[in-house]
Order: sequence, then structure tokens, then C-alpha cells
Amino acid sequence: MTPDEIVAAMPFAAGLGIRLETAGPDETVAVLPWSDAHTTAGGLLHGGALMALADTAGAVCAFLGLPPGARTATTESGTHLFRAVAGSAVRATARPVHAGRTQVVVQTDLTDDRGRLVARTTQTQAVIPG
Repeated sequence: MTPDEIVAAMPFAAGLGIRLETAGPDETVAVLPWSDAHTTAGGLLHGGALMALADTAGAVCAFLGLPPGARTATTESGTHLFRAVAGSAVRATARPVHAGRTQVVVQTDLTDDRGRLVARTTQTQAVIPG
């Protein structure tokens, strides 16, 4: 599947406007363009939008490393938010920390347009056999 086809298969991510720059089992990079529709009353990017971006990038990274026919689902996710985002796209870089038979753990770093760390998410993905 191409990165565009992967996003198209995830209607929620597609609706947010997330796009994949690269997609692979060793590293997946996704971008959430800036949109006023994703902000809080204060004009800052909503934390839920950041977490959705991280979950999307992490899930794609985990999925692409699965055996043929297997699926994955997030079973745990923790996000540390380090700085507010205003007027900037956010880039998520996801890399596996552990890829086992029953679970995959992925760490995703989110950065703003200036390359500053905005948030870090660690998530666990269950491996669901085909």
C-alpha cells in the first residue's frame, strides 16, 4: 500500500488531514497540517489532535511490521505534552521499541515546524493474528 492508500483506509486520520511522509516498520513519519479546526478556545492545537496524530503514526508503524494477515489495535497509550503549538504543523516520527509475537511497543516523537519536541507518546499495540 502507498502512504496515501494507508491514510485512506483510516477515515478518522484522513478526516483530520493527516498525511504520511514515509511509512515503514522501522520508522513512520506523519504530519498534521495546522488548522484552526483543531484548536482550543485559546487558539492552541488541541491535545487530542496531537494524540490522534501520535496514535496514527504509531499504529501504522506497528501494522507494517506485522506478519501477513495480522491486525493491530492500540491497548495502551501515554503521552507527555511538552509545549503548546500555535500556527505550526506537527510531524510525528514513530519507531518500534519492541516488536514481539503478541504486542508491539512504539515510541512517537512529535515536533513543530522549528523541530522542537512538542510531545512524546509511547503506545502498546496488540498483535491480532489473521
